[in-house]
Amino acid sequence: MFDSFKNAILSLIQTDQQELDQLISLCSFQKFRKNDFLSQPGKVPQEVFFISKGLLRVVVTDSKGVEHTIHFASENQFVADYSNFLLQQPAMYTLQALEPLEAVVMTRQAIDWGYQFMKEGDKFGRKVAEFYFVYQDNRVKNYYSRTPKERYELMESIFPQIHNRVPQHMIASYLGITPVHLSRLKKER
Repeated sequence: MFDSFKNAILSLIQTDQQELDQLISLCSFQKFRKNDFLSQPGKVPQEVFFISKGLLRVVVTDSKGVEHTIHFASENQFVADYSNFLLQQPAMYTLQALEPLEAVVMTRQAIDWGYQFMKEGDKFGRKVAEFYFVYQDNRVKNYYSRTPKERYELMESIFPQIHNRVPQHMIASYLGITPVHLSRLKKER
């Protein structure tokens, strides 16, 4: 259950078995059904999720009620409405399972324990935060500096099986194009 989570931690920091076991004892393992919400707007996020199995999307809904998919997260990734988790403000993002999903749930208590008692707990937190920063920075740069076709090709290189796992309208939303435009791009390939 926690093997991929342990491996992810060990890929980021050096820790001993006792620290790892204590951190895991403060976390939980949850299963979500397709379309379940892990986080919703208006609620203050209290968890960071590590996806062991499955796929989710991160969505922001604009003032007109239109959903915009801004991120897909799959196996071996940490995901949260991270800035609002840190600031303890109501969430802006919806985290929704796109298929049956299994995740390690790290509560604020578990994370605070890691910062306080793990030798490299601060480094672990920094590495996760750096991942978020780099991901979001690349997302913005790619959105504004690449053509839709280039964004499509990049998405396919990052998520090779995406067409088998995600409805086309969500992929189009992620790319910032219409489903019709996405169909044209797929036909060109």
